[in-house]
Amino acid sequence: MSQNLKVCDVDPAVKEKVEKFRLRKEKTVAAIVLKIVPDKLLVVIDEEHEDISIEDLREELPAHQPRYVVLSYVHKHDDGRVSFPFCFIFISPQGCKPELHMMYSGTKTSLTTDLNATKVFELRSVEELTEEWLKEKIKFFR
Repeated sequence: MSQNLKVCDVDPAVKEKVEKFRLRKEKTVAAIVLKIVPDKLLVVIDEEHEDISIEDLREELPAHQPRYVVLSYVHKHDDGRVSFPFCFIFISPQGCKPELHMMYSGTKTSLTTDLNATKVFELRSVEELTEEWLKEKIKFFR
């Protein structure tokens, strides 16, 4: 039943931006941060970052509000290859308003489907978003 739950709509500009983002040619770490506008029940773009480190991205994210992060990461493999995984990260910090948490949680599955995200991760704290954490998660998708 939860797969069919759709709490919020997605702004068409988000889908368009993420599709272009997925096909980007740059070889740097970049992110699109998405948020929900509660009174409109709409997922919109909050911020965009080009050529940003994971640590700097973490500093840009609100510590007590949920966010979705669409990330294009530069992953250097042990054998010298480089890949650019497209990741979706749902961050729902402990201590955020329960209604916000439910709104974001209830929208996550339909949003990842709309954005064709296959590498989907969740965090309960912005502080958990580190380069080491991300590398460990990406290993699963070799």
